[in-house]
Order: sequence, then structure tokens, then C-alpha cells
Amino acid sequence: MSTTPLGSYKFFQKLHPLSLLAQLTSRRATGCLQVFTESVSWSIYLEDGKLVYASSDKIFDRLENHLGRLSQQIPILNNALLMQVRLIFEQNGENQSIPQPDYQAICWLVNEEYITPPQAAILIDELAKEVLELFLAVKQGSYEFKSETPLDQLPKFCRLDLRLLVEHCQKQLRNRQHTQSPLMTQVSQLGTTTKIPPMGPNSQVKLGEQLPRQNNFDNSNLNSNKSFHQPPGKSTYTVACIDDSPTVLNSIKHFLDESTFSVVMINDPVKALMLILRSKPDLILLDVEMPNLDGYELCSLLRRHSAFKNIPIIMVTGRTGFIDRAKAKMVRASGYLTKPFSQSDLLKMVFKHIGN
Repeated sequence: MSTTPLGSYKFFQKLHPLSLLAQLTSRRATGCLQVFTESVSWSIYLEDGKLVYASSDKIFDRLENHLGRLSQQIPILNNALLMQVRLIFEQNGENQSIPQPDYQAICWLVNEEYITPPQAAILIDELAKEVLELFLAVKQGSYEFKSETPLDQLPKFCRLDLRLLVEHCQKQLRNRQHTQSPLMTQVSQLGTTTKIPPMGPNSQVKLGEQLPRQNNFDNSNLNSNKSFHQPPGKSTYTVACIDDSPTVLNSIKHFLDESTFSVVMINDPVKALMLILRSKPDLILLDVEMPNLDGYELCSLLRRHSAFKNIPIIMVTGRTGFIDRAKAKMVRASGYLTKPFSQSDLLKMVFKHIGN
């Protein structure tokens, strides 16, 4: 089979994913294989022929799904934290320059002690299996191999054996024989038409017993999550919600995870100042339309008090007009949340302002 030499780039040629992986392994390559099709791209990072990370489209959806599974062992990985990670690292108009943001998000979770390095290795292994299973089905596209990558200066949590990863994909596909696809035939050719050479007698590290699926890294520290505690300085945030509607207050309390937030619900704007002074909130959600005292007036009163000069105050309202937003700025509100809002809308606004 003829293949374009690694390091070259062509548009929409016939691709043989297994052959590419075999070449990378046999050459003990270090760098990033980037593969492009009309709608999807893949980035496969290697060090000395071993896989250190693999990524594809919908990177934060994939990351959140796997972190959600890991949260069964690590309760601190709740929805609020996952939304915070997405808000910090997800590509948007303000941070387009972040290279491989999903991997940087994993590094951040380790650095902040939300997960341990062995848990990060498990996460990367599961992500790699999902990404490679889809990658093996590619028939046509373009690719290039770069020796310098965005991960060069970042910590590495595992070095995974590509042969074991492909064998795992093969096993998964055999379990789905009732929906057999062309990918079954392609992967089954491993060892007959395309052989990935072994990496030496020490290439397979002893496996842990807790994972139901085969892994190719040392996870002897997996049980460290049993003694996992919230790191110092990460106390629960107090959020004060001032709204005359019990429905809105209950919705906000439901949206804000109780393991991360302590929600103080206030339905009387006249008593709000006294109640807020007692609770000392980290952030205030303030309804605009309330009887006796509207939100703009209350926000102005709060800002005059020394204790609330720097506390984030978010105006919550169904009004979306320019004049209403101008009023919010005049009373020095920190943000503007429009009703009706989803849990995602609320968490993005909260994490945009809290802790700053």
C-alpha cells in the first residue's frame, strides 16, 4: 500500500488510519498527527510512539460526558464545576487563541486538585478510545504531522500503547455485530495487512482492577479518590437571590448545585439589606420588578454601603431594552440576566463574576 510520507499534506486523498498509526508507532514518533475531512478534524498527540492525547470535534461535549462518569467517584465534579471549566476554556470570540483547550482544561483540573494525575490518565484513556474508534472509520481526507505541538510545554499524564487502543476498538466493534459496519472489516485487518510492532517487553504496565475495560497505563493510585477532599480555599459560595416570586427563587436554588453554592432566598426587598448583611454573599441576584422597591433602587442602595461596593450584583429581568440596560449600568450593576434563563445561562453568569 502506498502512503504519503508523514510530514506532507494533501487535500482529500484516500486515507488508511491503521497504516498511519502503524507508521507513527514503528518510528517512535513525537509530535501531532492532524487529520481533516470535510466536517471533522482529529488531533493525535504522540511522544516516542506512545499516545499522550487524542481529540476531535465537540471537544467539550466529550470532556463533560467523561467527567460526568468520573463524578460517580469524585462528587466534586458537579455540573457547576463542569460549566466553570467550559466557561474558562471553551473557544469563543474572547479566547480563540487557546491551543487545545480541552487538554488545558484537564491540566487545570489537576493543578487545582479537583482530580489527581492518575484520574487524569483514566480520563485521557477513555477519551482516546472514543476518538480513535471514530478515526479508524475515516476513508478520505487530508493530514499532516507536526513535530512541535501545543502540548509540548504542558504536563503529560500517560503514554498509551496505540496497539492496545486499537485492539480495544476492535473488541467494542465485535460486541456490536448486529450493527456491523465497514469499520469492523477495516479494524479486523490489524495483524494481517497492517501490523503495529510491539514497543518492547515493558510496554504493558500492570493493570488496575477497578476499571471494567482494559487500560494501558499504571493506575495503581486510582483509589486515591476515596480520600479526596475539597482543596483549601474552595469553600462554598454564598449567593443571595432577591425576588418576590417563589417560583424564580426555587428555580435558582435548583439550578445552583448545593455542594458548591449556599443560596439565600429573599422575597421581601425592604428587608433585603438587613438579610444580605447577615449572609455576606459572594454574589447577589437581584430582580428588577418588585413591589415597593424596584431592583434598580435597591442596587443603588447596596452600592452606597461599604460592604457591597465590590460584590457582584446581577440584575435579573424580563426586560431587554436599551434603556433598562443603561439603568443597570447607572446603578453600577455587574451584569444583566434576562428571563427566562436556563441553568447554563445562570451558571455562565455566576462564574463570570464570582471569585474575581
